[in-house]
Amino acid sequence: MAMMPSTHDWINNPLDVVNEMFAASQNNSNTGWEEKVVHFFKEHLKQADAHTWVPSMNDVPLHYLKPDSLVKFRCLIQDMFDPEFYMGVYETVDPSSQAKKLRCGKYKDVIECEVDFNSKNTVASERQTFYCVPVPGENSWVKNCYADSSQARVLLPSTSYVPNRQKRSHEDDDMDGTGAQPQKQREPHLGLHIPPNQKWGTEAASGPVPRASHLELLNFPLPDEKGPSCLVKVYEDMESFKLNDTIEVYGILSVSPALSALAEDKDESSSFSNELDSIVTAKENEVHNPPSSLVPRLHMLYAKSLAQNNPLLPCATLQDNHEFLSSTLSGMASVREEFLTYLTHVLLGDSLAAEYLILHLVSTVYARRDVLPLGKFALNLSGCPTISSYTERLYKVIQQLVPSSFYLGMSLHNMNQMRLVPKKDYQANRLVSGALQLAKNTSLFLDETQLEQGQLDTTGVRNVTALGNVISWQKVDYDFNYHQMEFPCNINVLVASEGRSLLPSDCQIHLQPQVASDHMDEYLSSIPLHEQSSSQFNNFRLYLSVARQLDYSIPDEVTKSVEDDFVDMRKDDPQNITAEDLHRMLVVARLLSLSLGHTSLSRDTWQRAKHLEIQRRYRMEHHKSVNGKEP
Repeated sequence: MAMMPSTHDWINNPLDVVNEMFAASQNNSNTGWEEKVVHFFKEHLKQADAHTWVPSMNDVPLHYLKPDSLVKFRCLIQDMFDPEFYMGVYETVDPSSQAKKLRCGKYKDVIECEVDFNSKNTVASERQTFYCVPVPGENSWVKNCYADSSQARVLLPSTSYVPNRQKRSHEDDDMDGTGAQPQKQREPHLGLHIPPNQKWGTEAASGPVPRASHLELLNFPLPDEKGPSCLVKVYEDMESFKLNDTIEVYGILSVSPALSALAEDKDESSSFSNELDSIVTAKENEVHNPPSSLVPRLHMLYAKSLAQNNPLLPCATLQDNHEFLSSTLSGMASVREEFLTYLTHVLLGDSLAAEYLILHLVSTVYARRDVLPLGKFALNLSGCPTISSYTERLYKVIQQLVPSSFYLGMSLHNMNQMRLVPKKDYQANRLVSGALQLAKNTSLFLDETQLEQGQLDTTGVRNVTALGNVISWQKVDYDFNYHQMEFPCNINVLVASEGRSLLPSDCQIHLQPQVASDHMDEYLSSIPLHEQSSSQFNNFRLYLSVARQLDYSIPDEVTKSVEDDFVDMRKDDPQNITAEDLHRMLVVARLLSLSLGHTSLSRDTWQRAKHLEIQRRYRMEHHKSVNGKEP
């Protein structure tokens, strides 16, 4: 096995690196040691495939990970807790010799017992806590691809190592009993919580607060999600992170049983202030200090943004790899033809609908002009068959193409019962997640064929309104009880319906199946749905991610041609050609260019986009005249 690219065992024992640099700073009065620590790990992670040697909490069960080792976690920032103080520098006293020594408290949750709390050398520092969950709706091909690329060495059950998680589970059981006794020797906790200046609606409830279930504590945005949640402690550049950012965190894992013990039994040996505790509700304490065996702590050394959570991309942004970009662009047109053929098969032989589905899949919000999000292309695919579970099969195809997705069957039960919009819980002082708290570039598949006769209640109307806001404005208004707070989003919405959707859309295309109903099952069974690792599917996945990142411009001469074309179209049909039609054609032209691997609009591509829109409009008008109603 290859040697690690450092003389330090910086993955298994990263705190040794931190402590060495701290000790050196004390000897040399070097005040920049924190920056040197971060720089050390960043540089080592850049070397060759060094990042693949770091175990991932997404792939490896928590009880196989070594405590205080370097791990990584691919996640969404679901909530941001209040900042806290911790002992950045503290002094210990040797019981036998009375010798004093300064120690570093950074990247730790617990410290040695021999602390001199009266020392004048103690330095209090501040850190931020993010509550992070696995990327909502991350599809299995993404998880498998990340896991397959890992070269991390983890502890196996056959080793003599007994994980803290297993040991702690017994202690948790003991502590839950009525006869539980506090530990005689307990490590003092480093964190000191700073409550906000004003608490809203957090009066302590009368009587005992029931313990939250594990799923409630984990607070996943989507139902049936799996994987660990994590409290990420952030020390630098706190303002550079935002709620709902998708990041990969590299940090030091903390799963000390003392964290759970302190939350359950705060006696005089705890470093928490009794005065501060008195205004923190039992529910808030439970939510903010969950068992480390369930919600571990991760002390961030470094984090990178995952705007495109596609493990097939060699780099985060295309501009970082010109060779990859040029080779990919040269083959995009041929991949598109192959992709079009595949989607035509999926869409029951309808090549025009397949064209529009490609445009939808490469769309993304690239900018905002005032309140208007630019680049979105919410598609209403009407005319979907209600037999053979067609819409569910269509979603399974999309699952294999995009990194993250969510299927929402718009049944009355779901609309009236589901929590789509996140809501602030002031008693627990946390944001309770909702199904629309999604990562950037998540594909949201709304199956309107599931909607039956019945009445939407107040929750149902609120949920439908929230879906309309995502489609029209790419925003979600989070519920803060006495007011709403607007959060921008970037969610690709596809609405599958029988007739015209009750929801808004940027474009509607009516499906024209070329397959007879009695042959539907046989036809659909011939569509490859499970080739998750095939080179064909990987080409499609890479193609979509690259197309979304391309720059785009319209040359001046093409702008003049577009303007002249629009004037002529208005002359020919002044009643039906509007400014909205021009806007849609320009959006279609942009997405068509990007789907072909072109970074600027050409006259040929403009003519092709215009032809697509003419075909689509003709189909919609023809269907309306035949059926006497909106398709």
